[in-house]
Amino acid sequence: MSDTETRVWLITGCSSGFGRALARHVLASGERLVATARRLEDLEEFSNQDPALCRCMELDVNFPAQIQKVVPEAAQAFGHLDVIVNNAGYGVVGALEELSAAQIAANFTTNFFGPIEVIRAALPFLKARGAGHLVNISAAAAISNYPGFSIYGATKCALEGASEALEAELKPFGIRVTIVQPGPFRTEFIGRSLEPAAHPRQEYAPSSGKFARLLQSMDGKQPGDPARAAEAIFKAVHSPTPPLRLVLGKYAHDKVRQKLAAGLAELEKWEETGLPTDLPRGS
Repeated sequence: MSDTETRVWLITGCSSGFGRALARHVLASGERLVATARRLEDLEEFSNQDPALCRCMELDVNFPAQIQKVVPEAAQAFGHLDVIVNNAGYGVVGALEELSAAQIAANFTTNFFGPIEVIRAALPFLKARGAGHLVNISAAAAISNYPGFSIYGATKCALEGASEALEAELKPFGIRVTIVQPGPFRTEFIGRSLEPAAHPRQEYAPSSGKFARLLQSMDGKQPGDPARAAEAIFKAVHSPTPPLRLVLGKYAHDKVRQKLAAGLAELEKWEETGLPTDLPRGS
């Protein structure tokens, strides 16, 4: 694909947040878009766009059969696919012991297994082109996690782990992978995409409860601008050397630096204990 050729984007979760902001930016840049959401009525903003540039499709990533139907239809709409953005997802907040088994399974289904199925459905089309880009939206909780985000953070860590392997597996086919690690952005995530624990327990009030209250106090005050995040993601996709991880916002940048420094310090502190555990050379 030449640098000047317009791409075809398939974005999940375009009804709000990063998905909506990125969809707007793609269209404003003159590229083509397949916008998806669980309900078509949530895509009204995009449904009136020129069909030569934008198609809207109903897609709930919780249902593999629907994914296997919609992704080929998306490829057929414009003849091919170039960029797949796994944005659909939601959070659950509560200590591990406070969450129900159903909540844990559902969060992994949406945040991990859903994107994996979207990728599996899209890969034949990207490989046929000999090019493409997978963009997986992660979270600051995957940089280092918080009390109350044990499962939500775990879903994003799982997605990042799969993405790292995919980057190596797909590079020979001309397909790139980018993990987006955003800090707190002024989206509707806290207000509409954050599910409370099914079984709150008083003993977790100072930890997961405190974190949940902090999140609520931040709603509408987050420093991140979704429109600027969309611009950064778009720029990364168009780069000849896109990053494996794209960190968004000062908070997330500071968090990455702190995590790396703390990890190195701990490695060096315990090196004398952990390093000599190999078998002797020649064994």
